[in-house]
Amino acid sequence: MSEIAALSDTEVQARLESHNEWALQGSKLYRRLVFEDFVHAFGFMTQIAIVAEKIDHHPEWANVYRTVDIYLTTHEAGGVSERDFELLEKIEHLIGDR
Repeated sequence: MSEIAALSDTEVQARLESHNEWALQGSKLYRRLVFEDFVHAFGFMTQIAIVAEKIDHHPEWANVYRTVDIYLTTHEAGGVSERDFELLEKIEHLIGDR
C-alpha cells in the first residue's frame, strides 16, 4: 500500500479557489451547510455516508438540528490529501443535486 502524502497549504489554497464555500481550518477542509430542517440535514449526511464508505474515506462532521459542519482531513497523511478533494468533489455533486 502506498503512502498518502499531505498537500502543502499552497496547493490546498490553489485547489480551493474553485470551491469558494470551503475553507482551510488548521489541517482540515471545512464547510458548513444549512438545510430546511433536521430531516433534510440527516438525509444529506446519509447520502455522504454511503459515498464515503464506498471510497473508504470518511468525513469528520457535526450535526445540530438543520446545520451540518463537515471537516475533511487524512489522518495518516497529517493533513489534507488528494483523498479529501476526491470526497469534497463527491459532496459538491450531492449538494448540486439538492
